Amino acid sequence: MVLPEAELPEALSESIVHLTDAEFSTLTRFVYNKYGIDLHRKRLLIEGRLARELRAHNITTFSEYMNFLFADKTGEEMQRFLNRITTNHSFFGRENEHFEFLLRTALPYLEPRRKNDLRIWSAGCSAGQEAYNIAMVMDEYFGPRKAQWDTTILATDISTKVLKTAQEGIYPAENLIGLPEAWRRKYFQALADGNCQVAEKIRKEVVFRIFNLMNTFVYKKPFDIIFCRNVMIYFDAQTTARLVEKFYNATAEGGYLFIGHSESINREHTKYTYIKPAIYQKLTQ
Repeated sequence: MVLPEAELPEALSESIVHLTDAEFSTLTRFVYNKYGIDLHRKRLLIEGRLARELRAHNITTFSEYMNFLFADKTGEEMQRFLNRITTNHSFFGRENEHFEFLLRTALPYLEPRRKNDLRIWSAGCSAGQEAYNIAMVMDEYFGPRKAQWDTTILATDISTKVLKTAQEGIYPAENLIGLPEAWRRKYFQALADGNCQVAEKIRKEVVFRIFNLMNTFVYKKPFDIIFCRNVMIYFDAQTTARLVEKFYNATAEGGYLFIGHSESINREHTKYTYIKPAIYQKLTQ
């Protein structure tokens, strides 16, 4: 999940409704409390991204828009709001050293300690590239043994828009440049329009669900592998600490947490064991 500054055509700048200080405070506080996202430096982004929503509903102030947003009981307007303020940017092979570590170190460690079942979570999965990348690593590692293992990947995000893209598994060809050529041939099908679709056997390995990381985690068994990369960078220190603690409690003994290289965890205040940059492990025994 990425929240870049808004880039607006000059033609639209005059039609943008501006937030009052009180409106800005109310809206950013709501987003922070509900989703953990810190928008206090994103005033221009909010005004730019929501301009179309205000025009679509013939609304002239943000106070009126927030009344409309908070009164909607269907949840549809909230999803449109989230889709507007979050921009998801990812690609295959991003921070590839994580996938190498998963293939060469984490899976050889976990395989003899698990009984044909690995619990895997891609949290903040964006448009699905990360989750599918993990599925490809699983296929590469287990090979003919894969049929004996359940390595289904749970992939979650708060945006229905990106989850729809993820479920289709169709991406521009340039999204694949971080992958080995052999993987591109093995795990993708070229489409007539120039895009590429993830192979069906890989798509079947991923289950996509909408989920807010600020909510209580509910799971049948703890996870062996959790990826949450380039999500916490938009949280403040307190929110990050709470989320990392929730991840730790949801991690099985010996399991791993992968975060983005631009993110950090306070090692003095986490029970995770630091393994290497952006990789942590739950080791209590």
